[in-house]
Parts: sequence; C-alpha cells; structure tokens
Amino acid sequence: MSKQLLLGDEAIAQAALDAGLSGVYAYPGTPSTEITEYIQMAPITTEQNIHNRWCTNEKTAMEAALGMSFVGKRALVCMKHVGMNVAADCFVNSAITGVKGGLIVIAADDPSMHSSQNEQDSRFYGDFSLIPMYEPSNQQEAYDMVYSGFEFSEKVGEPILMRMVTRLAHSRSGVERKEQKPQNSISFSEDPRQFILLPGNARKRYKVLLARQDEFIKASEESPYNKYIDGPNKKLGIVACGIGYNYLMENYPEGCEYPVLKIGQYPLPKKQLLQLVESCDEILVLEDGQPFVEKHLKGYLGMGIKVKGRLDGTLSQDGELNPDSVARAVGKENKSEFGVPSVVEMRPPALCEGCGHRDMYVTLTEVLKEEYPSHKVFSDIGCYTLGANAPFNAINSCVDMGASITMAKGAADGGLHPSVAVIGDSTFTHSGMTGLLDCVNENANVVIVISDNETTAMTGGQDSAGTGRIESICIGLGVDPAHIRVVVPLKKNHEEMRQIIREEIEYNGVSVIIPRRECIQTLARKKRSK
Repeated sequence: MSKQLLLGDEAIAQAALDAGLSGVYAYPGTPSTEITEYIQMAPITTEQNIHNRWCTNEKTAMEAALGMSFVGKRALVCMKHVGMNVAADCFVNSAITGVKGGLIVIAADDPSMHSSQNEQDSRFYGDFSLIPMYEPSNQQEAYDMVYSGFEFSEKVGEPILMRMVTRLAHSRSGVERKEQKPQNSISFSEDPRQFILLPGNARKRYKVLLARQDEFIKASEESPYNKYIDGPNKKLGIVACGIGYNYLMENYPEGCEYPVLKIGQYPLPKKQLLQLVESCDEILVLEDGQPFVEKHLKGYLGMGIKVKGRLDGTLSQDGELNPDSVARAVGKENKSEFGVPSVVEMRPPALCEGCGHRDMYVTLTEVLKEEYPSHKVFSDIGCYTLGANAPFNAINSCVDMGASITMAKGAADGGLHPSVAVIGDSTFTHSGMTGLLDCVNENANVVIVISDNETTAMTGGQDSAGTGRIESICIGLGVDPAHIRVVVPLKKNHEEMRQIIREEIEYNGVSVIIPRRECIQTLARKKRSK
C-alpha cells in the first residue's frame, strides 16, 4: 500500500483500525488526544460501528477496554502519562487477569513537561506490572507495533503497554499501511474464573504471570524492534531506547562508530544486552525520560561495568533528549545545529480573549481580595489553571485532576475560611465528584466554583461527560439546591456574580457556584461549520 504522511498518534490510530479494532477508550490529554480523534473521524469507524466515544476518565476507559477484551474483541486505551496514575488500579490488575481479545494501552509521556505537571516515565508501570512493552523510535514502528501488537497480546494473553513521547506523537513521517483485518467475533476465555481476582485465584494467576517472564524476555530477544548493531570502537557501547535512537543517528549519518543496542520492546533483551556489555568498556544509555534502563543496568548486570546516563550527569536528569545533548554525551563537538531560534521561543499560554473563565476570575478575585484577605483558592487541571498567571494571579494550587475540591475541604477542615475550589466541568466529572461527596458527607465549609464552558477545552474541545448534567449531579450528591447557584460570566452580570460569591462564602456549608458560558473557541468552530 502507498505511504501516508501521519503523526505518530495518527499512525497508532490507523494501525489499530487496520488491525481489526472494535473499540477505542480514552480521556483527552496531550499528547495522546489525536489518536482517538483520528479514529472518530475515520469512515471505517462508522461503517463498522467501532466504539469511539470519550470516557469520563482514564480508569473508566481502562475498565471498559478490559470488558471489550473479555468478550474476545480488540480494544485500544489511550491516555497521557499522568492518566496512567488514574488507570493504574485496573491496569496493574489486568496483568493478573490477563486478556482474551488483544488489548493495547497507549501511554503518551511528556518529557520536558510541555503540557503536564511532571515527567513520569510510563515504562515503570509496565515493569512493575510485569507485562511486555513497546517503545517506537519512529512513526512506522509505532504503526507496526500496534498492528502486530494485538496479535501478540492475544498470543501471550496479556495487555501490552506502548510508550510514546511528545516529539514522536506530534511529528509526521511517511507510514506504509498493511492489509485491513476483520474484527474478532465474540468469544470467551476457556477459564471461567480468569477475571475473578478473589485472593485464591489471584495468587494462582500471579504465579502464572511470574512463570512467563522468561518467555517475555525471549520474545524481546527475537523482536524485530530490538537490534544489535556492531561498531569498531569498543570503548563505548550505547543502549538507545525509542526516539533516543533517532537522536543518536542524527549525529552519525554514516553509521555509529560504537556498538549500539536499539531498544523498542521490553523486558530488556538479555542476550543482546550481555553481548554489548561483554564487548564494551563502558555503557551509555540514551532514553527520553527517566533513567529506567540505566537503573536496571546498574543493579541488574552485577558485573561492575560503568554505566553512564542521567544518573551520573552525562545527560541531564530532566527534560527531553535532543541531538545536541546526545552529541555531548558521546563526545562529539556540539555545533548547536538544532538550537531553537529566538523568534519561536516558548511564550506562556494565556486565556483566550472572550473566555468565560476570565470574567469568573476577575469577579472572584475582586471579592476575595477586597473582603476576605485570608482566602485561598485551590484550582485544578484545565484552561482555568492559567488563572495562576498575570493579570489574574488568582489561584494558590494546581496538583492533579480533582484535587481542587478535596484540597479545599482539607484546608477548611484545618480552619481556613474562606476555602474556595475552582474546577472545570470536564475535570469535575473526571475526578471531582467523589471529592464533592466527601464535602457533603461532612458538611464542609467550602465554596466550589465549577467553571462550566461545556467542553474539554484545554485539549481541543472534546465532548464533556457532564454537559447539561452538572446541577443534577450536584443535587444527586446531596448539595442543597438552594446553594447551587448558576450565573452567566459576562461583564453585564458582574454585580450579580459578586453578590452570589459573597452570599455563598457567608453560608456555613457546601456551596456550588456554576459560571456557565460556552467556550469561545468551540462556539467559533460551530459558527464556521454552519
């Protein structure tokens, strides 16, 4: 088939469709969002009734995908790296249950924190779950891994974790497709207790998983994605993981002088690794993320060989790899060929002109600073997090999805008044509802602002699970309807908003204020499409 120019994310999506996908399950999060969006827009998705709706959060996505695997069908789960923390309960246990239909979990990591709270490396999740992992170095590999990965998942009876990074997810390359496979028919496990993790059964299944580790290592040793490339200079051996291999080869267009072990599948291929170690005086590990392989090598080989990388300062412990940092690590002259011109240097993001969050923050901050000098505002993950920056300087925390409500409750429990939480509609249904229930159960003295722009705006305007239901959800969780206040955040309603904020701060109990106005970008897109 002819090549297509695809983003790394799009290559994954197309591979899943070509491999007989029955459903994708995801919550939007950069840099993974485009995988699901590509599947949603593909004609075959409608033709073959492939599940493609956004989930409420990553945990529900992982569980639903496991349910699809339970009936023998192929499922894809997509999330950014911090989403793995939310999905982890089901994800780790799915290694014990195993799978029936092929199941691939995509974790899109974000080295350098382009749009994230941390740089965590999802390979650690695959490692302590004891399942095979993929890490592509380019878009074609991403496609091939997913296309063959479903079959591999069914063969080994385990979910497969595939780790992406931002640069690969959001860059384009030519990708050659393979033939279209049909969807699996419904089928069930021969073991009727496979998915029942009562302790007695879980212990048995865990022993089976442990017994299969040598099989997974052998699969890595035989994998086309792990390749030993010999070189004449044995002073240094290089382990290049995923996109790190590309950065290395950019410095050696004629071929690397050192032996290189290219890693694209885990667990680590022991045979090739020992070959490298036995041939070379010292080892350099190139990995875009945390020192996952480096830590393995330092303790796992037990051979006293010198291992260089992020831990010893050869490479920075934070941030992305790039061709320049790799050049310095191998002792080549750094010509800064890949430097970023000043004209395209990063600028801090800002709330859009006309955004409802702006009017909400202006009014909220005005009331709090004028009348309640001891206030603190706990915010959350979304566009409204930009309220931390000038000119608003409106928030005091941003930690994780849903933390605004529960941190506000904890602060109120500690005596803070007023204790205010700001959360978006999508984040509220993702992880805020349980925190609100805690507030209701203890009648916490908190004011919760659910800034509702009727979409998941930060990641591009995807559907929000709570659209049209926020008040009903709050009532269902036990909030007094008299203290659920809805307002349209516009300048003309400024005084009304001020008064509502005052009243709810003075109320001793749980208050919910819902400033509701459609995202200006979503509205503009709707108007253009008419």
